[in-house]
Amino acid sequence: MSVTEIVSSEPATGAELWRGAISDVDAEVARARESWAQWAAQPLANRTEALRRFANVVRSRHEQFADTIARETGKPLWEARTEVDTVVAKVDISIKAYADRTPQRRLEGQAGVRMALRHKPHGVLAVLGPYNFPAHLPNGHIVPALLAGNAVVFKPSEKTPASGALLVECFHAAGIPEGCVRLVIGGPAEGKALAGHDGIDGLLFTGSARTGIALNRQFAERPEKILALEMGGNNPIVAWETPDLHSTAVLIVQSAFTTAGQRCTAARRLIVDDAKCQPLLDELVKLTGRIIVGEPHAEPAPFMGCVIDNEAADQLTESFVTLMSHGGRPLRHMERPVDDRPFLTPGLIDVTDVAERPDIELFGPVLQIIRVPDFEAAIAEANNTRYGLSASLLSQNPKLYDQFWANARAGIVNWNRPTNGASSAAPFGGIGWSGNHRPSAYYAADYCAYPVVSSEVDQTRASIGIGLRDS
Repeated sequence: MSVTEIVSSEPATGAELWRGAISDVDAEVARARESWAQWAAQPLANRTEALRRFANVVRSRHEQFADTIARETGKPLWEARTEVDTVVAKVDISIKAYADRTPQRRLEGQAGVRMALRHKPHGVLAVLGPYNFPAHLPNGHIVPALLAGNAVVFKPSEKTPASGALLVECFHAAGIPEGCVRLVIGGPAEGKALAGHDGIDGLLFTGSARTGIALNRQFAERPEKILALEMGGNNPIVAWETPDLHSTAVLIVQSAFTTAGQRCTAARRLIVDDAKCQPLLDELVKLTGRIIVGEPHAEPAPFMGCVIDNEAADQLTESFVTLMSHGGRPLRHMERPVDDRPFLTPGLIDVTDVAERPDIELFGPVLQIIRVPDFEAAIAEANNTRYGLSASLLSQNPKLYDQFWANARAGIVNWNRPTNGASSAAPFGGIGWSGNHRPSAYYAADYCAYPVVSSEVDQTRASIGIGLRDS
């Protein structure tokens, strides 16, 4: 029996939140194709004004939007509100980035010849969004794409369709033509159909490395289509020469456990000095034990909520047990405090003695601790991954940071700051299995339009001075 609709339930309670019919991918792409040229032909000022209206619509629906995100993802309401703030802020940042990254320019040409640089939209761009930031992350693709003159066909994660539907509703309420922002509701089959559709001119993706690599293979024979991949990370945070143990522990907790560890920039591996780490680990265990885990609207407000569903929680607890069975030593066990609901308490596990540590992204509140003998070994361990998204050094020694920055293989390298919380006013992306060298955020303008160089004169004047017989 075929599935005809998607039902979204609140992970924290199990209550049904939203349901919607499975979309016709062909029809949605066709509608976008019919609409994009007229949108692209509008002056940039018109598109800019429309997107500013969108920001105002989101601002007017702030609490409704935050409540929907919180209920659908299980994240605390305070964090969902922050996500809505970033959706609003993205518009002004994108306008500035578009002017900075894709301006019209006059270039030096030969005598009497003008050289011009302008940018054109690709056409119809598909956007595949993730569940952890169901509004902010797809919005980070959609706003720059629309600003450049593209139409967008957006498929939210099947785990967070209500948030995606509300985002599209806000675009339409702002007066952006309905044909220019289309919504595809569905599961993996619809995502695959959209990604492989002949009617799209490119795909902007945020999600797992496994899916991103499959998309990279799929697009290998389609060089005419733009592909921008934002994938995950097995991110290291190195603590070295840190006398303020409490502040160091706070930064580690923020890196590893914000959003229940469901951030692509979350710290997965804590690398410490074997000879001096015990006081820091004691402080970290104590602080982790104070973390409140609860449902989105609980009082007092929780630091973190649940993970996205029971399947994810089961996989994470199984991974924790697997690390233990291979020599990992738990400093704080991961537990399931609520039966049949995907709440997890943060887990800390020392994996120094695990012979072959798996280079995978454990997408949840699990932090692996690795003890090393010296700082060179710490850098080597930080780079011991196929990923390369985010890395952070916690240290009072600026020389160590110089060494760390020069040698860390990551697109984001921080000093005495968490691995996560990247700014939309800067480029965002990684290397290795973390992306395909198309950073997003401030640099999203780069993949939403392509440069066109023109050599221009007012009249047709030409002659051939050599190689012709006399007339």
